[in-house]
Amino acid sequence: MAALAIRRLPPAGPAPPVPASPRYPVKRLQLTLSDVKLWASAFGGEIKSIAAKYSGSQLLQKKYKEYEKDVAIEEIDGLQLVKKLPKIMEEMFHKKSEAVRRLVEAAEDAYLKHEFDADLQYEYFNAVLINERDEEGNYLELGKEFILVPNDHFNNLPVNISLSDVQVPTNMYNKDPAIVNGVYWSESLNKVFVDNFDRDPSLIWQYFGSAKGFFRQYPGIKWEPDENGVIAFDCRNRKWYIQAATSPKDVVILVDVSGSMKGLRLTIAKQTVSSILDTLGDDDFFNIIAYNEELHYVEPCLNGTLVQADRTNKEHFREHLDKLFAKGIGMLDIALNEAFNMLNEFNHTGQGSICSQAIMLITDGAVDTYDTIFAKYNWPDRKVRIFTYLIGREAAFADNLKWMACANKGFFTQISTLADVQENVMEYLHVLSRPKVIDQEHDVVWTEAYIDSTLADDQGLVLMTTVAMPVFSKQNETRSKGILLGVVGTDVPVKELLKAIPKYKLGIHGYAFAITNNGYILTHPELRPLYEEGKKRRKPNYSSVDLSEVEWEDRDDVVSDLFNYVHKFEMLEMKIFLNVCFCVTDFKVCSISLHSLGVALSRGHGKYFFRGNVTVEEGLHDLEHPDVSLADEWSYCNTDLHPEHRQMTQLEAIKRYLTGKEPLLQCDKELIQEVLFDAVVSAPIEAYWTSLALNKSENSDKGVEVAFLGTRTGLSRINLFVGPEQDFLTAEDKENIFNADHFPLWYRRAAEQIPGSFVYSIPFSTAVGIQMKLEFFQRKFWTASRQVCFKWKFFLSLNPQHLSNHIVDPQLHCHKIALLILFRILCAVLPMLTSRYVFAVPIAQRLKQTLEPCDTEYPAFVSERTIKETTGNIACDDCFKSFVIQQIPSSNLFMVVVDNELFRGSLLNYVVHNESLKCERLKSQKIRRRPESCHGFHPEENARECGGVPGLSAKPPFVLLPLLLTIFSR
Repeated sequence: MAALAIRRLPPAGPAPPVPASPRYPVKRLQLTLSDVKLWASAFGGEIKSIAAKYSGSQLLQKKYKEYEKDVAIEEIDGLQLVKKLPKIMEEMFHKKSEAVRRLVEAAEDAYLKHEFDADLQYEYFNAVLINERDEEGNYLELGKEFILVPNDHFNNLPVNISLSDVQVPTNMYNKDPAIVNGVYWSESLNKVFVDNFDRDPSLIWQYFGSAKGFFRQYPGIKWEPDENGVIAFDCRNRKWYIQAATSPKDVVILVDVSGSMKGLRLTIAKQTVSSILDTLGDDDFFNIIAYNEELHYVEPCLNGTLVQADRTNKEHFREHLDKLFAKGIGMLDIALNEAFNMLNEFNHTGQGSICSQAIMLITDGAVDTYDTIFAKYNWPDRKVRIFTYLIGREAAFADNLKWMACANKGFFTQISTLADVQENVMEYLHVLSRPKVIDQEHDVVWTEAYIDSTLADDQGLVLMTTVAMPVFSKQNETRSKGILLGVVGTDVPVKELLKAIPKYKLGIHGYAFAITNNGYILTHPELRPLYEEGKKRRKPNYSSVDLSEVEWEDRDDVVSDLFNYVHKFEMLEMKIFLNVCFCVTDFKVCSISLHSLGVALSRGHGKYFFRGNVTVEEGLHDLEHPDVSLADEWSYCNTDLHPEHRQMTQLEAIKRYLTGKEPLLQCDKELIQEVLFDAVVSAPIEAYWTSLALNKSENSDKGVEVAFLGTRTGLSRINLFVGPEQDFLTAEDKENIFNADHFPLWYRRAAEQIPGSFVYSIPFSTAVGIQMKLEFFQRKFWTASRQVCFKWKFFLSLNPQHLSNHIVDPQLHCHKIALLILFRILCAVLPMLTSRYVFAVPIAQRLKQTLEPCDTEYPAFVSERTIKETTGNIACDDCFKSFVIQQIPSSNLFMVVVDNELFRGSLLNYVVHNESLKCERLKSQKIRRRPESCHGFHPEENARECGGVPGLSAKPPFVLLPLLLTIFSR
């Protein structure tokens, strides 16, 4: 996703006069402003009359006027609101964290009581094999009968809510003694899984990811391998596991590309690097250096520095790995000196993790132990751990590599085949987790938002976040070894976070958002993880969308200031322009756990809140009307607390709550009172619409199909003037229904307009309005403008910021419209439409069979309401045009009359970024906040656990032994 970069353009002036030339003589505009104004006025009056008649807007205004004496106006205190919201969110976070903590305690107690048995035989439920039979109809080993029942809470997936089952990666043996023992003692988690779900029915998946590689998941579900019969999932590669198991780290990866690494060895080395990158998260920093007799930075522009291990940077480096080839002689001493210097200098800049540091050495051998380099840079404190990976089957230089790892609190492993890579790379995570295990610090981590494809439904994929916590061995005899047992976690739907935020208090344009310590969005109305087309395809970097990509202002420093304040946990007030709505907004920010919560309150709309007063009896009566619906994603009542309430709609829950039939329901009394008020005030409009439908003549206004209204409490009324088969305001159209994080788009647009005017858009109308056929609308337009059919081109601009929404008549040849004309003319139609911003949007281009983003720059326009009309001339490469633009009264429309000549030109200006700009992007450090805890070292750590080497090899010279004994005693 490309960042939305905004800058203000110079103020617009009137269109410059076109100089005369022999080729293009100046023409006078033969159409006068008064003519176009007359047509615009006639058309505007006609459509306003139709909209007012069928929407019932005047009746609704009258009814609200009648209840004016029962309404109290209150000003919303944004500062107080933002102080209350974190408390609500913190309670919800705490509730989820406690569920995970109970799992941690149960797991650690179970392991403490268990004695390892290498001969243990135990038949567990393997998630891949359950319910599978052989040719004779017998259940497969580890595949006994496992009852699965569709459950609506899990999108009707067949699950077992009484038991969990176990997934084992394809490259691991199902009956390995370590796995069987781990599965056996972790069976005790089943009771806690069920108990957690009973306590909090809103929980989704709960799980335990073992350090041995197996994954226990509740509720139990069957896993299906891919077309190759493989399940590549390894829980230890997931972000939630890595973040919970280790502390942040700075890593330099050294790759030997000398001549001896040719062929399979280099292939294994590249795969090893890629697997290491998989284990790095957004709190980590890294760089990769290839070496022979010279140093070769994999990304040359990042010479001497580290970059954040976000998805974009890791993928960038992976692409460059393919460019490595083996030749020459390996000079490891040069590479080690460079790595130590880089880590030291980067640490002194105050950037990076400021926690653990490591050098990963990937080579087929080392001719020396390089103790003088370690003595210079790393001893005696050994703050930089050395992890060595010996590539290939030969072990001639293994002792030197073992010694380097053991002497620097690292780990040695040998990788002979591609199949060995994954498991051997994982070993370093156990070493880095030791200090945290010894400290017994169960840090709670929350991940950024991601998509759970298993819960996909008709409305798209489900956005999740994970809360996770590490599980340690509490056995005293293994304390110094710091044994990590694994990580437990549970998934939390993002919509659950949104339910804690009272949307109706934030106003029409107001919203709340949450970001992680790295500035990535946890929840935000503008977070769109899927491409629009198909609604199933994920954007590549959907889980690491930076706040600066969805918030901007016309000053470069605003988003930066916002981040600074967010991560200082200070209250913040600032002005910011929201997207293309250009609403002046107050931002108020505070912290919740490691995340930050922000609230945007728009000035004008949303600053005040009015409270109505009607009786419960009146309100309940009018809520019963069949045309009434409520925003299902709004939390009028909490239907998740008790299983018997889960099937209720919000409307049903309100009715049962008010009638006393469900005393256990927890509901928002304030919101419900306002819903009752809106239901009573808007009730007469149902009879009004019904009367119109009954009295509507067969040929009168046949184009009007639907009338509807929406209120600030999420109440909607819809009346169909056509048959019931009408695809209107459906749950799939997220932009145009009341959602947990925003009001409908048509509602927000209507609020921006002058009172009494109507907003016309494709396909929806105003907050109280109608839907009409496009052909019907066009007929009204051409009736007003048919006099000039053969001389001028006519078209309508709907909202200047959405210029692609133009209306044309496909049946009339003389009115063929080119959108290019509209853009080119609007660039000159000043000051009628003032160009305010230029911003970048992602456009997909095909390169190497993959979709990659590039930046496209185009202008956006804002209507100056004080200017109603303008004229001008414009010259282009091979044509000359005259135009008139006239605002259509009581609407957001503009009538544009253009000289009927062809135009050829380019609309979008593609911005081609050179290599220096790409390099600057890689180097730029995002504003972030480091995790609060760091467990880089512990004095009780047993550094001799370094790859199966109980002591030092005899290879190092005897003169080094006193020094090494000193080191290992630390």
